[in-house]
Amino acid sequence: MAITHLQVVSIPVSDQDRSLAFYRDVLGFTVLADQQFTPEMRWVMLTPPGARTAITLVDWFPSMPAGSLKGTVLETDDLDADAAALGAKGVDVSPVQSAPWGRFVTFDDPDGNGIVLQASMPGAPDVDVSGWGGTA
Repeated sequence: MAITHLQVVSIPVSDQDRSLAFYRDVLGFTVLADQQFTPEMRWVMLTPPGARTAITLVDWFPSMPAGSLKGTVLETDDLDADAAALGAKGVDVSPVQSAPWGRFVTFDDPDGNGIVLQASMPGAPDVDVSGWGGTA
């Protein structure tokens, strides 16, 4: 196989405009595309600055109800400042928690999709997924 990276993750939302404002204005993502494909389908794609992976804000998949995505992990170089900035923008951010690999907070987007904002500990080992039921 010649897979090189994860390109797009679809985030199920109920209101693309509200979610676009959150990911762009609150989280600082860059808008890559915002266009109408069909009368029922609008393609809204964003990415964190400098990232290879993008997100799409989708509202047309019946099997993906708004708010059903949990565990999206974003990395930051300054967890304390970013958590404070999110709180100042009205986001309900959890207290900072510590783990062997670093520190993190959790919060939800406007639809309840769960997000983890983490600062990995310098020198922390890569995540070993070999025991998670798949192949590494």
